[in-house]
Amino acid sequence: MGRNRSRDAEHPQVRLDHGGTASIVPSEFTSGYELIVDGTPQSHVDLDDATHLHFEYIVRMGAVIDQLAPGPLTAVHLGAGALTIPRYIDATRPGSRQQVIELEAPLAQLVREHLPLPKGAAIRIRIGDAREGVSRLPSALLASCDLVVSDVYSGAQTPAHLTSVEFYRELSGLLAPGGVLLVNVADGPGLAFARRQAATIAEVLPEIGILADTQVLKGRRFGNLVIAASSSPLPTEWLPRILAAGPHPAKIAQGAEAEAFIQGARVVTDADAVASPRPDASLFLR
Repeated sequence: MGRNRSRDAEHPQVRLDHGGTASIVPSEFTSGYELIVDGTPQSHVDLDDATHLHFEYIVRMGAVIDQLAPGPLTAVHLGAGALTIPRYIDATRPGSRQQVIELEAPLAQLVREHLPLPKGAAIRIRIGDAREGVSRLPSALLASCDLVVSDVYSGAQTPAHLTSVEFYRELSGLLAPGGVLLVNVADGPGLAFARRQAATIAEVLPEIGILADTQVLKGRRFGNLVIAASSSPLPTEWLPRILAAGPHPAKIAQGAEAEAFIQGARVVTDADAVASPRPDASLFLR
């Protein structure tokens, strides 16, 4: 994905509390808008069709969500950007209750003002650090969430304190029996970071699947991998066929293939956690 962003200053933007800027620009490649943070595309939203998921990894998250038991969901989202997935759930699962934790108040206000949520959507936005915010969620959410999504980026990197086994244990405490955790992991050739993340998540939630473009999954180029995890077998009977069909063909590594992906990778702890790799800036430019 990419564009010449020299004209971004003409579009709504804010300076963020923790440095940098966020702006909302019309999508150059499809209908809708993109949220850009420090030159990095963070979200795509189509106000006319919340089921239109443009970014490839978001399409894969949506495919997993579609496999969950029918009906409204109780969901917690960490770092939801322009709220693409919460909007998708609101459109496809009417009556869902959703909590969003976002670090940057100016970004949340920018999104509310220029990409307003549908009327009646039960989506509450809480401002603060994702890990601290999880500890402050209502006790009624403990062991009651059907879905937890972790998609937190500061610029183009996931902060180190949101990558450890201690953090994932906190998230697992939110999940109901059979609930699913979705984590967006960005990594490049070799996939050292992604392999450690998969090993770390599997230490807490042993049923995992890794969804990605085949070339990314083989470690041949930088990209996003979605790790789905649960304490129960994942509801993925139809997922391989859906992923292979496109519009962005991909695959899911499960079972022995997931074990091979993880083999030899060390579990991340708070003591040795590091931020995710920073992509080359050319990834987002023509």
